[in-house]
Amino acid sequence: MKLTGLLLAIFLLSPWAYAEQANPVIQDFGYFYQVPEHATIAADTRYKIAFDVAPAAKAGEQNNHINSLARFINMHVAHGVKPENIELALVVHGGASVDVLSNKFYKERLGVDNKNQALIRQLLDNNTQVYVCGQSATHYKISAEQLIPGVQMALSAMTAHAQLQQQGYTLNPF
Repeated sequence: MKLTGLLLAIFLLSPWAYAEQANPVIQDFGYFYQVPEHATIAADTRYKIAFDVAPAAKAGEQNNHINSLARFINMHVAHGVKPENIELALVVHGGASVDVLSNKFYKERLGVDNKNQALIRQLLDNNTQVYVCGQSATHYKISAEQLIPGVQMALSAMTAHAQLQQQGYTLNPF
Protein backbone atom coordinates (compact mmCIF):
# COMPACT_ATOMS: atom_id res chain seq x y z
CA MET A 1 0.00 0.00 0.00
CA LYS A 2 2.81 2.40 0.92
CA LEU A 3 4.68 1.70 -2.31
CA THR A 4 1.58 2.46 -4.38
CA GLY A 5 1.15 5.81 -2.61
CA LEU A 6 4.82 6.64 -3.12
CA LEU A 7 4.66 5.81 -6.83
CA LEU A 8 1.53 7.93 -7.20
CA ALA A 9 3.23 10.85 -5.43
CA ILE A 10 6.30 10.55 -7.68
CA PHE A 11 4.09 10.53 -10.77
CA LEU A 12 2.02 13.48 -9.61
CA LEU A 13 5.16 15.52 -8.92
CA SER A 14 6.80 14.61 -12.23
CA PRO A 15 6.77 16.87 -15.32
CA TRP A 16 4.53 14.26 -16.96
CA ALA A 17 1.72 14.87 -14.49
CA TYR A 18 -1.33 16.84 -15.42
CA ALA A 19 -0.80 20.56 -15.16
CA GLU A 20 -2.06 22.18 -12.02
CA GLN A 21 -5.09 24.17 -12.99
CA ALA A 22 -5.72 26.89 -10.46
CA ASN A 23 -8.67 28.41 -12.34
CA PRO A 24 -9.76 26.16 -15.18
CA VAL A 25 -12.53 27.52 -17.39
CA ILE A 26 -14.19 24.11 -17.55
CA GLN A 27 -14.31 22.78 -13.97
CA ASP A 28 -13.58 19.09 -13.25
CA PHE A 29 -12.85 18.30 -16.91
CA GLY A 30 -10.23 19.06 -19.51
CA TYR A 31 -7.03 18.21 -17.66
CA PHE A 32 -3.86 18.56 -19.69
CA TYR A 33 -0.14 17.95 -19.34
CA GLN A 34 2.49 20.65 -18.94
CA VAL A 35 4.82 20.92 -21.91
CA PRO A 36 7.95 22.73 -20.69
CA GLU A 37 9.20 23.71 -24.15
CA HIS A 38 6.54 24.51 -26.74
CA ALA A 39 6.09 26.99 -29.56
CA THR A 40 4.80 30.33 -28.35
CA ILE A 41 1.09 31.03 -28.69
CA ALA A 42 0.28 34.68 -29.34
CA ALA A 43 -2.16 36.10 -26.79
CA ASP A 44 -4.39 37.47 -29.58
CA THR A 45 -4.72 34.07 -31.30
CA ARG A 46 -8.31 33.26 -32.31
CA TYR A 47 -9.66 29.74 -32.72
CA LYS A 48 -12.80 28.55 -34.53
CA ILE A 49 -12.68 24.78 -34.47
CA ALA A 50 -15.22 22.01 -35.00
CA PHE A 51 -14.75 18.65 -33.28
CA ASP A 52 -16.40 15.52 -34.66
CA VAL A 53 -17.38 12.78 -32.19
CA ALA A 54 -18.94 9.46 -33.17
CA PRO A 55 -17.79 6.82 -30.64
CA ALA A 56 -20.07 6.50 -27.63
CA ALA A 57 -18.81 6.28 -24.09
CA LYS A 58 -19.62 3.16 -22.11
CA ALA A 59 -22.89 3.56 -20.23
CA GLY A 60 -22.39 5.84 -17.25
CA GLU A 61 -18.88 6.90 -18.28
CA GLN A 62 -17.56 10.19 -19.59
CA ASN A 63 -16.94 10.44 -23.33
CA ASN A 64 -13.26 11.34 -23.53
CA HIS A 65 -13.70 12.61 -27.10
CA ILE A 66 -16.12 15.25 -25.79
CA ASN A 67 -13.69 16.00 -22.96
CA SER A 68 -11.16 17.00 -25.63
CA LEU A 69 -13.03 20.28 -26.09
CA ALA A 70 -12.65 21.07 -22.38
CA ARG A 71 -8.98 20.17 -22.59
CA PHE A 72 -8.54 22.49 -25.58
CA ILE A 73 -10.21 25.39 -23.77
CA ASN A 74 -8.43 24.90 -20.43
CA MET A 75 -5.03 24.32 -22.02
CA HIS A 76 -5.14 27.41 -24.23
CA VAL A 77 -6.59 29.75 -21.62
CA ALA A 78 -3.89 28.58 -19.19
CA HIS A 79 -1.36 29.60 -21.84
CA GLY A 80 -2.69 33.11 -22.35
CA VAL A 81 -5.44 32.83 -24.97
CA LYS A 82 -8.52 34.84 -24.01
CA PRO A 83 -11.60 32.63 -23.52
CA GLU A 84 -13.61 34.87 -25.86
CA ASN A 85 -11.08 34.06 -28.62
CA ILE A 86 -11.97 30.38 -28.50
CA GLU A 87 -15.08 29.38 -30.44
CA LEU A 88 -15.67 25.65 -30.60
CA ALA A 89 -18.34 23.45 -32.10
CA LEU A 90 -19.07 19.84 -31.25
CA VAL A 91 -20.76 17.70 -33.88
CA VAL A 92 -21.99 14.41 -32.41
CA HIS A 93 -23.22 11.48 -34.48
CA GLY A 94 -23.32 7.70 -34.47
CA GLY A 95 -23.31 5.96 -31.10
CA ALA A 96 -22.20 9.16 -29.32
CA SER A 97 -25.68 10.58 -29.98
CA VAL A 98 -26.86 9.02 -26.71
CA ASP A 99 -24.14 10.95 -24.84
CA VAL A 100 -26.04 14.22 -25.42
CA LEU A 101 -29.30 12.94 -23.93
CA SER A 102 -30.50 14.82 -20.86
CA ASN A 103 -29.93 12.84 -17.69
CA LYS A 104 -33.61 11.87 -17.39
CA PHE A 105 -33.72 10.22 -20.81
CA TYR A 106 -30.20 8.80 -20.55
CA LYS A 107 -31.08 7.14 -17.25
CA GLU A 108 -34.36 5.78 -18.65
CA ARG A 109 -32.47 4.30 -21.58
CA LEU A 110 -29.27 3.06 -19.90
CA GLY A 111 -30.13 2.84 -16.18
CA VAL A 112 -27.31 5.15 -15.02
CA ASP A 113 -26.62 8.89 -14.90
CA ASN A 114 -25.16 10.69 -17.91
CA LYS A 115 -21.60 11.64 -16.88
CA ASN A 116 -21.39 13.93 -19.94
CA GLN A 117 -24.20 16.30 -18.99
CA ALA A 118 -22.18 18.57 -16.65
CA LEU A 119 -19.37 18.76 -19.21
CA ILE A 120 -21.71 19.63 -22.08
CA ARG A 121 -23.48 22.29 -20.02
CA GLN A 122 -20.14 23.94 -19.23
CA LEU A 123 -19.09 23.77 -22.87
CA LEU A 124 -22.36 25.40 -23.91
CA ASP A 125 -21.74 28.15 -21.33
CA ASN A 126 -18.25 28.73 -22.75
CA ASN A 127 -18.63 29.67 -26.39
CA THR A 128 -19.29 26.16 -27.72
CA GLN A 129 -22.08 25.12 -30.05
CA VAL A 130 -23.22 21.50 -29.78
CA TYR A 131 -25.01 19.70 -32.59
CA VAL A 132 -26.32 16.17 -32.83
CA CYS A 133 -26.78 14.54 -36.23
CA GLY A 134 -30.49 14.27 -36.96
CA GLN A 135 -29.89 11.14 -39.02
CA SER A 136 -28.15 9.40 -36.13
CA ALA A 137 -30.66 10.72 -33.61
CA THR A 138 -33.53 9.35 -35.68
CA HIS A 139 -31.74 6.00 -36.01
CA TYR A 140 -31.27 5.85 -32.22
CA LYS A 141 -34.84 7.07 -31.59
CA ILE A 142 -33.74 10.35 -29.99
CA SER A 143 -35.98 13.41 -30.24
CA ALA A 144 -34.94 17.05 -29.82
CA GLU A 145 -36.90 17.21 -26.54
CA GLN A 146 -34.68 14.48 -25.08
CA LEU A 147 -31.44 16.40 -25.59
CA ILE A 148 -29.49 18.34 -22.98
CA PRO A 149 -30.89 21.90 -23.18
CA GLY A 150 -28.82 23.90 -25.66
CA VAL A 151 -27.86 20.93 -27.85
CA GLN A 152 -29.18 21.54 -31.34
CA MET A 153 -30.57 18.93 -33.72
CA ALA A 154 -28.90 19.26 -37.13
CA LEU A 155 -30.31 17.74 -40.30
CA SER A 156 -27.15 15.64 -40.39
CA ALA A 157 -23.56 15.74 -39.16
CA MET A 158 -22.52 16.42 -42.75
CA THR A 159 -24.83 19.43 -42.87
CA ALA A 160 -23.53 20.78 -39.55
CA HIS A 161 -19.92 20.47 -40.69
CA ALA A 162 -20.65 22.13 -44.05
CA GLN A 163 -22.38 25.05 -42.32
CA LEU A 164 -19.60 25.40 -39.75
CA GLN A 165 -16.99 25.47 -42.53
CA GLN A 166 -18.92 28.28 -44.21
CA GLN A 167 -18.76 30.16 -40.88
CA GLY A 168 -14.96 29.83 -40.78
CA TYR A 169 -14.57 26.81 -38.50
CA THR A 170 -11.73 24.40 -39.19
CA LEU A 171 -12.09 20.70 -38.44
CA ASN A 172 -9.93 19.34 -35.66
CA PRO A 173 -8.42 16.10 -36.97
CA PHE A 174 -8.36 14.42 -33.54
